[in-house]
Amino acid sequence: MAQQPKPRRSQAERSAETRQRLLDAAVTLMHERGLAGTSTNDIAEAAGVSRGALTHHFESREELIAAAIEDMLDKVIGELKSYATRVAEGESSSDALIEFLYGVMSDRLFYVTLEYLPEARHNAMFRSRLVPVVSRWHAALDEIWGELTARYGMKPEAGRDLLNATMCLIRGMIAQTILRDDPPYYRRLLDFWKASIRAQLAAARPDRGGPRIVTIPFRGH
Repeated sequence: MAQQPKPRRSQAERSAETRQRLLDAAVTLMHERGLAGTSTNDIAEAAGVSRGALTHHFESREELIAAAIEDMLDKVIGELKSYATRVAEGESSSDALIEFLYGVMSDRLFYVTLEYLPEARHNAMFRSRLVPVVSRWHAALDEIWGELTARYGMKPEAGRDLLNATMCLIRGMIAQTILRDDPPYYRRLLDFWKASIRAQLAAARPDRGGPRIVTIPFRGH
C-alpha cells in the first residue's frame, strides 16, 4: 500500500513552529552563553531561521528575550500545576515536593534567571513585561504548597512562609554551585531542610498525627 503523503501544514502552523524554535533557541543560548553573549543573529542561526523571519516575529531583541522567558516559565508552571494534582491526591510528601522544586530550579531555570534579573533591575520596560509572568509562577507555587500544608492543617500564611524560605534556600544553593562543586555539601543542606519542614508540618497537627511522611534522598542535579 502506497504511503499517504503527510498533510501540508498551514501558514499559521509553520509560523507557530518558527516562533517556538526562536524561543527555545533564546533560552538555550542564555543558559549556555549568558544574556550578554546572546545576539539576535545567534538566536536566528541556532533556531535555523533567517534574520528576516526573526524580525517578522519579534521587533527587538528585548521583546524576543522577554517572550522566551515567558515561554520558559509558562512551561514550568504547567509542570507545577501537574504536580499540584499529585499533591492533592495524596501522592506526594514534603520531601518529594522539595526535591521536585530543586530539580525544576536547577534544570537551567535558575541559571537563566540569573542572566535576566540584572536587566530587569535596570530596564523598567523589560521588568514590567516580566512581572505578570513571574506572578503566575508564584501563584502556581502557592497552589502546590497550599495543597500540601492544608493536609496538615497548617495556616495558609505559615505555609507561604515555609514555601518562601524553601525557595530562598534552593536559589541560594543553586547560585553557589557556580563556584562550589560540592554535592555532599548541598545534600546535607537539603536533608537538613527536609527534616525541618517535616517537623514543622507534624507540629501543625500533633493531635492527629498528620499524613504519612515518606523521606526521599537528595539526588542532586
